[in-house]
Amino acid sequence: MDYVKITPTTIKSETMANKADLIVGIQWGDEGKGKIVDLLAQQYDFVARYQGGHNAGHTIVLGGKKYALHIIPSGVLNPKAINIIGNGTVICPDAFIEEAAQFGDLSGRLFISKNAHLILGCHIALDQAKEARLGEKKIGTTGRGIGTAYADKVARVGVRVGDLADREGVIEAILSRYEQLCQIAPPKAEIASAVARWAEKLLAFAADTTQMLWKALDEGKKILLEGAQGTLLDLDHGAYPFVTSSNTIAAGACSGAGLAPKEIGRVIGITKAYCTRVGNGPFATEQENSIGDRLREKGEEFGTSTGRARRCGWFDAPLAKFACRLNGADELALMKLDVFDGFEKIQACVDYADGEPVYKTFAGWDKVAKARSFGDLPKAAQNYVAAIEELVGVKITLISTGADRNDTIYR
Repeated sequence: MDYVKITPTTIKSETMANKADLIVGIQWGDEGKGKIVDLLAQQYDFVARYQGGHNAGHTIVLGGKKYALHIIPSGVLNPKAINIIGNGTVICPDAFIEEAAQFGDLSGRLFISKNAHLILGCHIALDQAKEARLGEKKIGTTGRGIGTAYADKVARVGVRVGDLADREGVIEAILSRYEQLCQIAPPKAEIASAVARWAEKLLAFAADTTQMLWKALDEGKKILLEGAQGTLLDLDHGAYPFVTSSNTIAAGACSGAGLAPKEIGRVIGITKAYCTRVGNGPFATEQENSIGDRLREKGEEFGTSTGRARRCGWFDAPLAKFACRLNGADELALMKLDVFDGFEKIQACVDYADGEPVYKTFAGWDKVAKARSFGDLPKAAQNYVAAIEELVGVKITLISTGADRNDTIYR
């Protein structure tokens, strides 16, 4: 057997190989990843979404206009970027078709992995029924069939985008899943009509997206990988069972997009200056009081996908440090610092004692909104940023001071 001889030249070329950068949420999602991906996407040739479904919601404000994205990558607002929905996602066909319509002709700019799984009506019905049965013990899902679609994927009975090419086969598969999951199925003609519509719209975007990304890397193209939800909702590393149904951490990008670990480059973590969470599950720094209400109102903390009010609380440094280590974060983007404008005092959890948060109190400030340089920030705000850096151990390189793309400080 012939072996490759490793030389210094070989090692150097491996080290210098093109890599894909990655955006990942450090909290429970809703950190503001959409704004940062949109901001950075102007510098990238490809933007790829690698997990989750339309339960995710990214809001982007550009020129005063709001765009709500759920499954389409945030790079869609860069006319020069190619956007990819990877194999690790689950797609609700009708939701995708509706979302794509707001952007006009996306031919040549958007591609969907043939291996991405479809969310069917029976998945949504079962998801909602399970949550209803659990009552007060419910997980707090969006009820959009994400978890049940992933369950079918793991059980190897799911329907994939590429399967739509065999319409009769897909119709029979969908009828079978309805009968098994719901004991009753819609009329076959109704399913056939839906499948015909889905095939027409989705197959136009279907591709071997893994091969596309490999080719892009080989050609020196710049790739940005976009995660959905956040680290603390990861299926394996979050507070199970109050988690989502996919791996939201940086490592999930490898399986969800088809890249090798060594092909992941810079990892940028996204965190709010405070914490929010949607759904049930532990939230040690939650403020179920006037402070939480004020954060929710000022931060407009209502879900992009569901409209549900988010639970709000103080920043949790130990959790952020854990998440940064888990993801191998090289740097952080600190979002919504402007929400604290007008607060006399701000707290952050710096440790835990007997399971309870230990808080440090910081002086508040009058205004950071619309600031465009670090020097423009009040001293108290600068101190808060520096304290988070020290507590988490990761450099903050971007600071968001407003919803618009341009309300951003680069460090």
